Amino acid sequence: MSDGVLHKAMAPLVAPPVFDFWVQKINRTLSWERPLARVVGREVTARGTVTLTLKANRHFRGYAAGQHVPVSVEVDGVRLTRTYSPVTPWQGDRRLAITVREVDGGKVSAALVHALSVGDVVELGPAFGDMVLPDGGASRPWLLVAGGSGITPLMCLARALLAENPSADITLMMWARERADLCFSGTFADLRARHPNLRVLPVLTRESRCLPNELSGRPGAELFAAQVPDIATRAVRACGPWGFVETVSSLLAPIAADFDSECFTPPPRATQAGEAVTVTLLRSERQVQVPAGAPLLESLEEQGVQPAYGCRMGVCNTCVCDKRAGTTEHVYNSEQHAEAGPVRLCVNAARSDITLDL
Repeated sequence: MSDGVLHKAMAPLVAPPVFDFWVQKINRTLSWERPLARVVGREVTARGTVTLTLKANRHFRGYAAGQHVPVSVEVDGVRLTRTYSPVTPWQGDRRLAITVREVDGGKVSAALVHALSVGDVVELGPAFGDMVLPDGGASRPWLLVAGGSGITPLMCLARALLAENPSADITLMMWARERADLCFSGTFADLRARHPNLRVLPVLTRESRCLPNELSGRPGAELFAAQVPDIATRAVRACGPWGFVETVSSLLAPIAADFDSECFTPPPRATQAGEAVTVTLLRSERQVQVPAGAPLLESLEEQGVQPAYGCRMGVCNTCVCDKRAGTTEHVYNSEQHAEAGPVRLCVNAARSDITLDL
């Protein structure tokens, strides 16, 4: 009998929390169904930045290059989740590496950068994200454009392209404020030594003097034209904070052979907070007052309610719950919905009294 058939047959007889409690006294990554991973490597890769290598258990289903993975840790007795892009393609050894930069005030990033050690265990969620490689993508030329931490999914894409085609034509431009903020300098040196068609162009915005292999300035048409004159033949992928990606998109999307992008910060909100409305929480048997127009996730957290969440940008769907009644409004595009159905708490606000299955 296979493991899957045995697992299904025993499921009605097993309480997963009880099973996990006892089996983890033997091995902390064993579980009935939860995807867990042990930290097996830790390396400082830039200022305030570490790369953590994780070994996942059999419940984690992997990811495509360019996708994101929710990572959950316990901070001060509270389980918190954030999403990170693996920087290595998924392979048969069930290992993945994430690169984490400490964010000002970020509880999870601080815990991962400073407190997590080899041997510690984290929980993983299902991978998500649409900025992945097309079939046969390694046969075409590429331009990868990264702003800050946006280098992480692009590093994974570059590695996947080179694994498929060691002679892949890739130009990677990565923006950072200062030299100390650049990630993967040693890794890129190794990759360039083995893959002559890989060009890596660091672009610094606050460094007083640039080294011969560095550029300076913000994204602009002249800079792209000078460094990548054949953009019209290239597929382009861009990742970074919202303003950076908006600028790159306006410059390159109209002229590139193919263009896709992702932001790791949200755009400015279109809605404004207003008078209080009542949110009825069916499972919790509570009613709370929140400002109309403010994101429901933030407002509920201020009332002591702790819904599950991941990206806080409306991408990963971790915070989705059913709305039974009332009108909600998307905080970025102002679209309103009065019908019952699933709602993403991080990017929707109440515009009337509402009822949530929460």
